[in-house]
Parts: sequence; structure tokens; C-alpha cells
Amino acid sequence: MTEIEYLIDFASPNAWLTHKALPGLLERTGASVRYTPVLLGGLFKLTGNQAPMIAYADIPNKLAYEGREFERFIERHGITGFQFNPHFPVNTLLLMRMAIAADAAGVLPAFIEAGFHHMWEDPKNMSDAAIIAGALADSGLDVEGLLAAAATPDVKARLIANTDDAVARGAFGIPSFFVRGELYFGKNTLDDIERAVSAS
Repeated sequence: MTEIEYLIDFASPNAWLTHKALPGLLERTGASVRYTPVLLGGLFKLTGNQAPMIAYADIPNKLAYEGREFERFIERHGITGFQFNPHFPVNTLLLMRMAIAADAAGVLPAFIEAGFHHMWEDPKNMSDAAIIAGALADSGLDVEGLLAAAATPDVKARLIANTDDAVARGAFGIPSFFVRGELYFGKNTLDDIERAVSAS
């Protein structure tokens, strides 16, 4: 079975889109997915990259096209439920540290579902610790345990290490994927990923 590594940070609406589209790919190919929490802000800082809203701020046609491409992806994959987060861009440092803690606790899949839900389906200010705690508790997660673990040096160091390692392997943004060591960036590479997995 081929494994797809998915570098994830809840800050990106495109990450939510690919998260919604990925199950169909996995079902068609029999591949599995392994989520690696990284910090998008760290990727940007280490590589000099910028979010599209900043990078293309002076190119209105490009921003308009980005928006239309977003709509096309939703239509193509039959995705529903998206709501733009009014607090965007959201600082996800605490949330991603909690994702590292959730991975260690064996509850990362549930944490990912909850994180994306509260960021892009029922959007909240997921940079606020109190709001994060309430939202994730509503989703049935052990918030106290995750918050405590997120404050530990080991968890903080693991998020840094994941981000540094992603950059070392060529990553510069989210969503990014690795299939047998090959980097694929962006929601529109899912077809390329599917071909690569199916050819194995």
C-alpha cells in the first residue's frame, strides 16, 4: 500500500479543500495517508514565501483568478460546507502544537476533523486559547490534556523539527504532499498524486 504524507496546517483554506477531496483518492487507489503537522508561518519564514493575498496584493486579476480556481475545485469535487473564516489569517501556533500532542496521543484524525471544522465550516478565531478549548471540547477531545502537552518542550520542539524537515525536503507552503519522497504542492496536484499512486 502506498502512503501519502500530507503536510498539514489548519491556516490554509486550500488545506481544508484537499482534506475534503482526499478520501475519494484514497478509496480509488487503496493508498493510505499520514498527516504531518507543520507550521505554515514557519514554512513561509524559512523559505521567503508569502500567502497569495500578500504575494498578489498588487495583482487584482491574479487574486480574482485564485478565487475562481477555488470555486472550480469545490464544484469539481462536490464539496459543501465551506465558510470563509472572518478572522483570517489565523495564527495557528497553539493549534498546531496541539496537533503534535494529538498525534502522540493517537487522536490526530479526530483532531484534524475538529480543527478543520472549527476553522472553515463553523469558523471561529482559532488563535484564541479559550475559543480553541471550547471548540475542541465541543468536538469531544481531551482539551486539558492536549493543552498541557502542547506547552511541553518536547511538543514545541517536534513542531519545529517537522517544519524544518519539510523545508529541507523542498516544501514551501500548504497543502504539500510527499509520495515516495516526491513533493507535490497545491490542491490541483491531487490528479498527479493519484496517477503516481496508481502507477506503483
